[in-house]
Order: sequence, then C-alpha cells, then structure tokens
Amino acid sequence: MLKINDSISLNYIPMEKLKTSTIGVYIHRSLNECDASKNALLPYVLKRGCRICPDREAMERYLDELYGATFKTGTLKKGEDHVLYFTIESISEKYASEKEALFRKMLRLILSVVFEPVTDGTGFSSEFAEQEKKNLTERIESIKNDKRTYASVRCTAEMFAGNEFAIPSYGTVDGVKSITSENLYEYYKDIIGSSKIDIYVSGECDEPEAAKEIEAMLPDIEFKGKQPQIKGSFIKSGDVKYVEEKMDVTQGKLSMGFTTGINPVSEEYYALMVANSIFGGGAHSKLFNNVREKLSLCYYASSSLERYKTVLVVNAGIEFENYQKAYDEILAQLENIKNGEISELEYVSSINAIVNSLKTCKDDQYAMQSFNLSEHILNTGKSLDDCIEEIKKVTPEQAADAAKKIRLDTVYFLKGEDSK
Repeated sequence: MLKINDSISLNYIPMEKLKTSTIGVYIHRSLNECDASKNALLPYVLKRGCRICPDREAMERYLDELYGATFKTGTLKKGEDHVLYFTIESISEKYASEKEALFRKMLRLILSVVFEPVTDGTGFSSEFAEQEKKNLTERIESIKNDKRTYASVRCTAEMFAGNEFAIPSYGTVDGVKSITSENLYEYYKDIIGSSKIDIYVSGECDEPEAAKEIEAMLPDIEFKGKQPQIKGSFIKSGDVKYVEEKMDVTQGKLSMGFTTGINPVSEEYYALMVANSIFGGGAHSKLFNNVREKLSLCYYASSSLERYKTVLVVNAGIEFENYQKAYDEILAQLENIKNGEISELEYVSSINAIVNSLKTCKDDQYAMQSFNLSEHILNTGKSLDDCIEEIKKVTPEQAADAAKKIRLDTVYFLKGEDSK
C-alpha cells in the first residue's frame, strides 16, 4: 500500500495472468440514518457527468474508446462502514492493437468522476439528480417484489433495531425524497476531503508510477480523511424476538437470525465459516439434505454469515402450514452440529466449498478488490492464501465448538394474508 496523502491510499493487486485491468475507488463513510440515502444516491449522480465527460453520451463515447470499458458505481455496507464505490475495467495495455495509455485514460476518467463533477453553479444538475432519485426509489421499492431478499432484509432490520447496522445500504424512499441537487452537492463538498479513500488497482501496472499519476491528477482539495470505526461483533441477550408479517404471497418466507459472539478477526472465525457451511452453505449441507431433501419441509433452505457483525441468518421458503416443523428441524440440525454429529462428507465438502470459493477470487479482479478491502477494513493483514490455509486447518471438533456459540435471536415469518 502506498499513501498518496492523508486521505488516499493506493493498493495494488498483481493479477498479470488476466487480460484486463480494473481500478476501484472506495470512499468510506460512517453508516447513519441521516446520510445513508445521500450516500446511496451520490455515486450515480457523480457518474452522470464530470469535467471530461459532462453527460451520458460523452461517457459512452469515452468508454467505447477504451475498448468498451465498463464503469460501475454503488454502495456497500461493511459493518458500520458505508462504502461508496466506483470501478472501471478495460483490457490491459499490452493487448491493445496500438500502444495506448489505456491505464492513464481509465485513471483520468474515474478520478474526474469522483473529484470533478458537473454542477450548475449552486448544485448538481437538477436533471441528473431527479432522474437518479427516481431510479434509486424504484430499486428500493423493487426489493419488496423479491420476497426472499425482502424477508432477509426485514429479519436483519428487526434483529438490529436501534443499531446503525439496521439501516439499509440503499437508504429509504423518504430519505431519497428529501434530497435536492443543492443539498446533495453541499454534502458532497463536506465529505470528499474528509473521507478515507482507498484506490485499488487489479491487473498489471507500475505501482509507484500509478501513485505519481494519481497525485498529479488530484484537484486542489484539502484531504484529511478518517476511517470509520467498525464496532465489532453483535452480542445481544434476552428472549428470542418473533415477528410475523402478512402479504399477498403463496409461499412463506422464514428468516432466522442468530448471534455467534465470535470476533470476526479471530482464528475462531474460520471455524465458524466451516460450521456455517456444514449447516446451510450448499448442496452438501444439513439444511439442504435433511430439511429440504429428506423431509421436504422447504423449497429452499440455506444459511449465511454477516462477517462484520458475526451473525448467521437462515433463509427458507416453506408452505405456511409447515412453519413449526421447519422451524423445529432447522434448530435440530444446528443442535446436531453442536453435538459433533458431522459426517466426513459434510466436513470435507464444506472445507472444499469454502476453499474453492476463495480460489475463484483469483480469476475475478472485482472479487479480489472486495476481499482485500474487507481485510483492510478489519485490519487483519491476511492475504487470500492466508485465509485458505486457515480454513484448511479447521477440524470438525473446532467447527462444532464454534457452533456451540450460535444462539437464536430473531425469527421473521412472511406469510399469506389469509393464513392463520
């Protein structure tokens, strides 16, 4: 990692075997209700116009000249770190038909989007802002149409009620409505020099030379960014919280949130990853083979981990009348893991599934940036190969011990309007 200034760092990920190069700019903000919708909208408004590409047509022409480069924006929620991201990908310079400064052109565009936005004197273009507000509102409202995602989001919101992590990465409809082109621009000016910014380059480049290019292209802004603080694992005591919601659905959606109490940067977290995989991490898991296949209690059943808060969430699609049976059997399968009832096939398949998933990152520049960004936020100092080796060392006994710390916290059930 090379430090550009007090806010900006350059992180290089060598991936020479691939034929593309990817640049990612990640702006770190603290997740809070007041700013979440602005953070969610801002990347899309910035992409609409910058100094060198003042409108969508100019942007499309520029990207076409970069051999059809792709430019993506959005937000990520990593604990209480609300990350605004901008990424651009094109072929590596050595594969271009003529010798061109493709990397420099990519860098020039992405930095212009982030630091040189189009304004009308008092704020962002009102046309751009209103169009992107409409698009974001539609994306937020569409989540309700994906009942599986909706149930999981609702379970997380109920589980973390009163905590910043309950705030969705994409903001809220009401929050978006309150944004104007003027107050969004004022917010942008407030945060652009006061945020920690990570620039990642995946592919092939001269890192010191890239750092010089970045420094030369930066506008005259006073940078004094600070990294948001991750508040660590989520531990809550008390009775299990049960929430039911009725909607016009033909299939019930059961979402169960569990606490683990395991520090996300500890060695024990790798054992938790294996325990989760055994529990509901794929076609080899207990939820899939027992609750879904043998007992036919679910259309789907899986479990996943939220690393920054080290909570585990089970999601299942069920018939309304099978709620209690599915609920009981999901808990029974978790209890089996706690008791060490882990077959050789379940254990080996889980280790292999996690290792293979991590290895695929080596062929995906976006995935490698996401992995390194996560480890950087948590300050683990771990490489991808380090994590793979840690997973390989986990024993069935360690996975069972990690599972013993898993406790049911919140149950959310989405059922039909006429169901009892």
